[in-house]
Amino acid sequence: MNLARGLMLRVPRAMLLALVLLAASLAGCFGDDSLTAEPYGVPGGLALACLRADEFTKLVIEIDYEADHKPRPETTDMLVQRLSSVCDKTSVTFELWLTDFEQDATWTDDEIRSIGRTSRASDAMNGDELRFHLMFPAGSHTREGVLGSAVDASTAMIFIDDVKAAENMLQRPSWEKMEAAVTVHEVGHLLGLVNLVYTSTIDHEDSSNSGHSSNDESVMYWAVESTDPANVIFGTVPNDFDDDDRADLAALASGELEAEDQL
Repeated sequence: MNLARGLMLRVPRAMLLALVLLAASLAGCFGDDSLTAEPYGVPGGLALACLRADEFTKLVIEIDYEADHKPRPETTDMLVQRLSSVCDKTSVTFELWLTDFEQDATWTDDEIRSIGRTSRASDAMNGDELRFHLMFPAGSHTREGVLGSAVDASTAMIFIDDVKAAENMLQRPSWEKMEAAVTVHEVGHLLGLVNLVYTSTIDHEDSSNSGHSSNDESVMYWAVESTDPANVIFGTVPNDFDDDDRADLAALASGELEAEDQL
């Protein structure tokens, strides 16, 4: 498996284009005011494209970050490892783009979608490459307590300012560990976890937090997206998919589970 990285520089760009899209609603850290339409899809809409190798042989993770918001190497390396362990690809690599998002206050899901579509280097489906797009801007989500938001089939935003603010006084969990966990968590939503585009045969979705795991040892545990997971996770934060998550992904890849809303 080729695990590579790149560093690139992007100049500031105009921020928002006028988009007329169809309305749909999703709850939790994968969007509550969603405007989704082809060819962008919903979180999980490219799950099969990632899990299988029949259409795309490579996975590239484009990471756009604002100055002073660059994800740590430990975070990017972990992200590549987690995706490599579940996606059938000859290579999983990432690109780093220094970006001026021209916005440093708050972000709605619609604004995340808009800037994601105008700022990304390439389409999500590009030749033999499948491309996920992660953004690390200044600012916070308009919904208090949200550390990350997956807004369509390939796009998510992680709020490092709030990740750092959520670190407790004893630094357990540290913001560095939380950054990695939140990043993997949002990519888990791009893979369709939990029950976003399928219905699992395993009872592991939290009944009070749709789209999330009820297992506090899974990175898809609902509290990972909280601004204060230390209150719930007691000093540690999970950063890997659990056995039930992996069983779902394997069943989707094999066709045992039917995936809906695929692009």
